[in-house]
Amino acid sequence: MHRRHGRLRLQTRRATTDKRGVNHPLHVCVVMGTRPEVIKCWPVILRLQADPAFRVSTLLTGQHRELVDPVISRLAVPITKRLDVMRPSQSLESLTAQLIEQVGAALAGLRPDFVLAQGDTTSAFAGALAAFYAGVPVGHIEAGLRTGDVLQPFPEEMNRRLVTVIAERHFAPTSAAREALLREGVSPDRILVTGNTGIDALREVTADPDRFPPGPQLRALLSRIEGPIIVATVHRRENRFAMRGIAEGFRAITTAHPEAHVVLPLHASPAARNVFVETLSGQARCHLIDALDYPDFAHLLSRCRLVVTDSGGVQEEAPFLGKPTLVLRRVTERPEATAAGVSRVIGDDPKEMLSAVGEMLGDGEAWRRMSRRISPFGDGRAAERIAQALRGIAGLSGTTAAASREFVRGDAHALPASPETADDAESHDPDRFAAHSAALSGLLQRS
Repeated sequence: MHRRHGRLRLQTRRATTDKRGVNHPLHVCVVMGTRPEVIKCWPVILRLQADPAFRVSTLLTGQHRELVDPVISRLAVPITKRLDVMRPSQSLESLTAQLIEQVGAALAGLRPDFVLAQGDTTSAFAGALAAFYAGVPVGHIEAGLRTGDVLQPFPEEMNRRLVTVIAERHFAPTSAAREALLREGVSPDRILVTGNTGIDALREVTADPDRFPPGPQLRALLSRIEGPIIVATVHRRENRFAMRGIAEGFRAITTAHPEAHVVLPLHASPAARNVFVETLSGQARCHLIDALDYPDFAHLLSRCRLVVTDSGGVQEEAPFLGKPTLVLRRVTERPEATAAGVSRVIGDDPKEMLSAVGEMLGDGEAWRRMSRRISPFGDGRAAERIAQALRGIAGLSGTTAAASREFVRGDAHALPASPETADDAESHDPDRFAAHSAALSGLLQRS
């Protein structure tokens, strides 16, 4: 492996040609740890595997195994090497040290020419740092997201800033992310605005309902619900001291709105799970369920009336599906959705939750304004753009079905209708909350 960081770009180009002038595939290693990372790396892996210019290996760090393994199985994500870094009641310091050591050892064995890290997790930061130590250049997928506060979200905001310092190439999801990188001194020629690969993944799983039909847990749940569905996800570390209040807020919502159902997939972390079980178990119309695999969660989003979440990825997915989103955070690194009027940051106060949800349930015009189906985060071609950029780094020209230019926000405002997410008048009629979309209804009836 290459040990001198100053020669990273040169070594990457040379990696595709031997002394006889024969081209060899560029070996790209994708480092992943959490469920969102796997989902967002999946389209990139598929795109690179389809191009003979690349050899792809994948390194799974072992974080959140209970959530990650079902996604890997359902999406058939290839895994080259698995690590085992998690320990009971593990501190961030211990986790980070384990990741750097084990990822470093894995990279020494795999000997990639280039490493891709996604997002802002501890796996992404440790993977990038281990690659830097090994002299392997790093590309950062979803680069440039910023809240402006290194403690919100914690530790993700700091993780992504540190990956920025390490990365050779920055695949920014939006022009706003690009501007954030430029303000921090990143050279423009090292940034490519690709759109978010999460939109690629969402389009993949919603394009053909027969390819990823709803699973038994989701079918059983939806058969019991009549009325508007509020999908809720809560897990952020910075919200842990507010979670009891948030849980009380959900209870108040179902009390004040007897027609509504809250569906809350529970996170595997006890700190993000136990308080909701203690507060909401047995509460009528509060449905606490085990985490759904990714296609089923996408189906659930397509059925809901609105979303209440502290998740970053859900803030990107919901606008694509035309679902108003209330963000349980004080700041967001995804301001594009709030600027477009399809998302609103409401903080963690239960009274504000009740008020904002009440408006979405009771004011049809307010709901319609926020339920426009747009996608400020991507047009579904981010993986193509990343593959094209990597070909350029390797000194190769051309690629099959490559995106011809950077993503700009307007590219995704006029989305094509799909069977589950068609933006028609009937599906957006506030008096028809319980109606299935045609495709999903058919699948549920056939199952």
